[in-house]
Amino acid sequence: MRWRLAIWLFVGSTTLGCATTGTLQSGVYRGDETSYRIGGVSSDWTPVTVDHQNDLAWHNEEKGALMHVDSTCDPAHDIPLTALRSHLLIGFTEREVVAEDVVTMDGREALRTHLHAKLDGVPRDILLQILKKDDCVYDFALVTPRGPNFEEAVGDFDEMLAGFSTDLGPS
Repeated sequence: MRWRLAIWLFVGSTTLGCATTGTLQSGVYRGDETSYRIGGVSSDWTPVTVDHQNDLAWHNEEKGALMHVDSTCDPAHDIPLTALRSHLLIGFTEREVVAEDVVTMDGREALRTHLHAKLDGVPRDILLQILKKDDCVYDFALVTPRGPNFEEAVGDFDEMLAGFSTDLGPS
């Protein structure tokens, strides 16, 4: 199930659509399993999907970058964040962790990992952030070509993350 990131990245550069598996309105995503708020995503990022493999995803043509958000709710996914990270990286080779930290996100600990890896021999910079909360796993990914495009895209990714919350407030 977490292998979807590799499939999405492999297919994503050639099969870009416009739908998501749920709806995003005014920064609030509502899907079948979960709902949450995200921070703003600039107009430089175009919404995309690959056969409903993620909740939300965007592509930045100029930077050659992809970012995505996905959630899965199941009490059986109560496994360590490092194991969840490993599931996301299935399909990537020559993985090198550049930095890994535990950060606070929506009142919980989240695992943030920057790494270099290859997908089908193509070098990539990858930034993952994984959160477990209330029987749900939320994973966020930024993937760019290796180099300056990564540094340029991190700010956009962090802005989206900064607004994340599962507390949607009163209806």
